[in-house]
Amino acid sequence: MSTRRSLIRTLVAGSIAAIVLSACSSSTGSSAKPSTAASAAASSGTAASAAASSGTAASAAPAGDPNDLLAKIKAAGVIKVGTDPAYPPQSELKVDPNDPSKATFEGFDIDTANEIGKRLGVKVQFETPDFTVVESGKWAGRFDISVGSVTITQKRLENLDFTEPYYFTPAQMTATKASGINSVNGLAGKTVCVGGGTTYFQWIDGTLKLGDGSPSAPVPDGMKATTLKTDQDCALSAKSGRKDFEGWLSSSTTVAAGIAGGAPMVVVGDPVFYEPLAVATDKSGTPHAELQAALDKIIKDMHADGTLAASSKKWFDGQDLTVKP
Repeated sequence: MSTRRSLIRTLVAGSIAAIVLSACSSSTGSSAKPSTAASAAASSGTAASAAASSGTAASAAPAGDPNDLLAKIKAAGVIKVGTDPAYPPQSELKVDPNDPSKATFEGFDIDTANEIGKRLGVKVQFETPDFTVVESGKWAGRFDISVGSVTITQKRLENLDFTEPYYFTPAQMTATKASGINSVNGLAGKTVCVGGGTTYFQWIDGTLKLGDGSPSAPVPDGMKATTLKTDQDCALSAKSGRKDFEGWLSSSTTVAAGIAGGAPMVVVGDPVFYEPLAVATDKSGTPHAELQAALDKIIKDMHADGTLAASSKKWFDGQDLTVKP
């Protein structure tokens, strides 16, 4: 596990040439092979994935405004999607240990992004920005949309536009086995590991206000946060023997994957809040009213035709997380 994660970080850092990933319409992941075009973009640390066959009808109508981002995406034939390379089972860039030039993007967010590309009739090129870059906006065209499990919050609405949620996840607290803690309140005065810039950090910090007005549980007195680059890094750190935190807070899906992967943690208490997760666009970027409308329609259609529910059950052990609790 640690060797694979090291390879992922090396790839994302840009020391390996960018990879072109061919997404299949069956949404089972995107195989990657090096190409001349990808090499030219190596410094950006990107990995690209072709959407499913061009013969598939697009859900969204052609753009009418040539200055709208939708028109530019269609003219280029590619939509650039920001996502996380190390957030399973939502998204993960899995490198072939026998050939680091080959890799596969897979996960619930990856299938969702590829389906959006298919319905728009364009290819999907994945980018891997830090989450703090995603939520701050001002992407400067590095990527067009984020399909990276971005929670709608009131603060993020200042910088980002969102579709309706494509799924909802419980924010689940855990405690290290060594701590002996068996409740959320047992973490009062303790340190909890979270991903930097996440809603989990905001909850501990007391600044979380969900965009749909959903409530959250009270924060135990004196609880402190320590941040790592991603949520998954907390699980890996605990597994490696790091002992400077007693708890870890993440989505229930990521927690389950981390524990299954050997993180010495136990689930404690009920979820502290439920996250509405949506496709995000940059308010400060290219005008995108038509793109926003197209994305909204696609997400609505994917809810209505069962695509999102089926994908959720595939990646989340049979759970349909596409319906608000």
